[in-house]
Amino acid sequence: MREAGAPVYYRIYKELKRRIGKGVYSKKLPTEKELCGEFKVSRLTLRRALDELKRESVIESSKGRGTFVVEEKHEESISTLTGFTEEAARDNRKAKSIVLKDGLIVPPVEIAELFGIPVDGMVVLLQRVRYLDDEPYGIERAYLNPLADIRILNIVNRDMSEESLYAILKNEFSIVLDHAQENIEVCRLSREEAKHLKVKEDSYAISRERQTFTNKNLCVEVVRSVYRGDRYRLKVVRRVE
Repeated sequence: MREAGAPVYYRIYKELKRRIGKGVYSKKLPTEKELCGEFKVSRLTLRRALDELKRESVIESSKGRGTFVVEEKHEESISTLTGFTEEAARDNRKAKSIVLKDGLIVPPVEIAELFGIPVDGMVVLLQRVRYLDDEPYGIERAYLNPLADIRILNIVNRDMSEESLYAILKNEFSIVLDHAQENIEVCRLSREEAKHLKVKEDSYAISRERQTFTNKNLCVEVVRSVYRGDRYRLKVVRRVE
C-alpha cells in the first residue's frame, strides 16, 4: 500500500477501494479475520476502514452473511421515452421479467376515463417484476388501451417474461409513441412488494406513474411502478429555453 504518511486505517480503506474498483472483490469481501491477518491490524482499525467504504456506499454488511460490494445503481434518463428493456440494452445489461398478471380486467375509473372507454370496458393488465442481471429492481403494473390498436389484446397470449412491451407496440403494431407524462414520488414498500423485490418491508422506493400517448394524442398506456431505492436512480437533463 502507498501513502505511507497516512493513518493505517486510511491506507487500508484506499487499498480495499482499489481492489473493488479493479474487480478483485466483485461480490463479497474476505472475512474481517482474513483481512486483519493480511494487513496485520486489529479489528478496530479494520472496521474504521470498512466504515469509510460503507459511508460512501461502496460496501454493505449483512449480519451473519458478511460484507458485500454494493452494485452500481441502474440509471434511467427520463428525458427520453424508452422502456425498461431498451434501457438495459443501452447499459449492456440483461433484462428479464417474472409475470405476475397478464390478462383482461376492468380498470380503475380514472384509467377508463383517460383511455376513453366505458367504465365497464376491458383493458389489458400486465404486471411484472423487472430484473437486471438476475436481480429484482422493480415492479411494473401496465394498463394497456385496446382502442389504440385491437392487437393489444393479443399481449395476453405472449411470453412477456422475455419480450419487450415497447418493441411490440412500436415494431409490430406500428404504434407511434409521441410523449409521456410522469409523476414521481418517494414511497415505502409494502410487505408483498418487498417480498418480490427481496428487500425489507418498508424499505424506501421510487414510485412512478407514467401516462404514454400516441402521435394521435391517445393514451395507450398507464404504468404504475415501484423501483428499489438502493438500486435505481433517475437522471433528468434540463436545457435553457
